[in-house]
Amino acid sequence: METGPYYFVKNLPLHELITHEFINTFVKKGSCCALTYNTNIDEDNTAALLPNGKLILSLDKDTYEETGLQGHPSRYSGRKIMKFIVSIDLMDLSCNLDSKKYKRISWSFKEKKPLKFDFLLAWHHTGAEESAMMSYFSSYRIQEHQPKIAVSTMTDLQCPVLQSSELGGKPEVACGARELLDWLGAVFSDVELNNEPNNFISTYCCPQPSTVVAKAYLCTITGFILPEKICLLLEQLCRYFDEPKLAPWVTLSVQGFADSPVSWREKEHGFRKGGEHLYNFVIFNNQDYWLQMAVGANDDCPP
Repeated sequence: METGPYYFVKNLPLHELITHEFINTFVKKGSCCALTYNTNIDEDNTAALLPNGKLILSLDKDTYEETGLQGHPSRYSGRKIMKFIVSIDLMDLSCNLDSKKYKRISWSFKEKKPLKFDFLLAWHHTGAEESAMMSYFSSYRIQEHQPKIAVSTMTDLQCPVLQSSELGGKPEVACGARELLDWLGAVFSDVELNNEPNNFISTYCCPQPSTVVAKAYLCTITGFILPEKICLLLEQLCRYFDEPKLAPWVTLSVQGFADSPVSWREKEHGFRKGGEHLYNFVIFNNQDYWLQMAVGANDDCPP
């Protein structure tokens, strides 16, 4: 199924994302996302445009002071504040382009402290031409990409036994949600699950009780994927059980970008050791489901 396209734009000035034309063409119509590419959240200036029209900037101390914008210190700077967070509501900004606030921000991005980034961009609007973004940024170096899809089949896979009514697990009856998340991480990383004595790389083994599955399918989609596409994937997985199946459950795991300035609902995201923020749906054959959400140490708890 189609999960793209998304775009890579080289050296795009930040002020291009706050112009009246861009906001009216993409932000107000459909779902538009952008994220700086190849920037480290704990070291570099980073930016993200969210589907709700919020532009979030994570700036180092010098850049923040040079822009003259209003923001607040990063929660994860430590004792010496070196990073600042700025949030700009493009929807609100576009209501009055003659306001002092808009003029100040525009002057800051265009003249006072021009910032350029390599951006990943994606836009979804029902009925609109997919090439609209290519045309709009044609004066810049822009490339169209499709998410990479890899499908593999695993044979004789040891799987934890789950029961939708036993979220925390039950000894000798079913494994819990936390054990499942560990197991999924091992499967995604292609870790051996048998805990053999001569294996010095991993001592992990499948949680108990478990069962051996003759065939399991793993599909990995890698790219800049919009929420609408993920919802479509989830709907398709729910319909998988419309007809009786031998499989007791299926999962959909979504990994966020490790160096994104935000994780859940505009909450600040930090890297710390791994920059993890992810969620996982488990859909059972009786249409029950579990939703698991996880973050690293430099994050607020998910909602």
